[in-house]
Amino acid sequence: MVHGTLTPVFVGLRTGLHVLSAALLALVVVRIVVEGGATAPLAGVLAGAFAVVYLLGAVVARGAPGRRAVAGPLWVGGLSVVWVALMVLVPEAAYLVFPLFFLYLHVLPRIVGPTAVVVATLVAVVALGVHGGFTLGGVVGPLVGAGVALLIGLGYRALAREAVEREALLAELIATRDRLAATEREQGVLAERARLAREIHDTVAQGLSSIQMLLHAAERADGDRPGTEHIRLARETAADGLADTRRFIRELAPPTLDQGLGAALRRLADQQWTRDGLAVSVAVSDDGLPMDVETALLRIAQGAVANAVQHAAPSQVDVTVTVDGREARLTVVDDGVGFDPVTSGDDVAASDSFGLRAMAERVEQFGGRLDVDSAPGRGTTVTAVLEVP
Repeated sequence: MVHGTLTPVFVGLRTGLHVLSAALLALVVVRIVVEGGATAPLAGVLAGAFAVVYLLGAVVARGAPGRRAVAGPLWVGGLSVVWVALMVLVPEAAYLVFPLFFLYLHVLPRIVGPTAVVVATLVAVVALGVHGGFTLGGVVGPLVGAGVALLIGLGYRALAREAVEREALLAELIATRDRLAATEREQGVLAERARLAREIHDTVAQGLSSIQMLLHAAERADGDRPGTEHIRLARETAADGLADTRRFIRELAPPTLDQGLGAALRRLADQQWTRDGLAVSVAVSDDGLPMDVETALLRIAQGAVANAVQHAAPSQVDVTVTVDGREARLTVVDDGVGFDPVTSGDDVAASDSFGLRAMAERVEQFGGRLDVDSAPGRGTTVTAVLEVP
């Protein structure tokens, strides 16, 4: 059953059908008790059988769709057989055809349902005619009931289709809202990272630069006095800290993605990654990815290349981005010293490397996967696969 704004309508229609069936069956039972006769016990048994078979429909309705497709017609067929047998003994049982109309239209396939309604109408008219003679009311009543049932059945199916379409539209709207929320969060994160980059540049980086300059001046003023080696060591330490700080600033404020992921990666390769003899190649097959996916791929590529530069001492790094249907694949291959994934931990998310953990967490946000293939002496391959909304 489709759950949504139209669910109360469907529940009301089904409840009304059950009430109608119970009332008409009660009328038949009263007729059996009042009239009595030799056939009363058999009629009572058939009335009870009709009630039991009808209640079995609740079990059928709760089954799986495949089960309902097979058991539904069998259930309606059995109910019809009991109804015909009961109608032979009790003429008032002909009125049970009205709830059967709705069951035929609801359970049986499209063309079979209306055909069953027509056949049941003819059977009811003949039964009433055999028992009490053919009258205008005995003919028109079932015909009118069949027409009303067909109209209500068509309306029910139209409502069901509308409910399915509405649920699909609602699911799409919710998915779009979630994507927008994720994009807004990502943009907020980027804005905050840019702010942090500016703050670090204006405070820590400037302070380290000033300390380095002052220590260099003190070293030049009197290079032979005692303690000069400590000043030189402090200056070199400040210079290393300044270099690390500038690297952090570059990673916090990546190149803009306005011209696509490929252009951003190539700018990183030209301006930041290619130094000290390191060659970086970039190949991107598709720049038409959503902004949040491109941002994630850019961050993962930054982390993978940074890990390679810091720990693997490579001479060549290849960055490749390919798109296959709903998946975007980023591959970063370096020819560095490599490492043993077994001793480093098979679980990337639980790795001691902060860079690997950060990449794994970002991949997980997109329902993707991160694989690291490496061995001592043969480099490292980092593969990130992200789902494209």
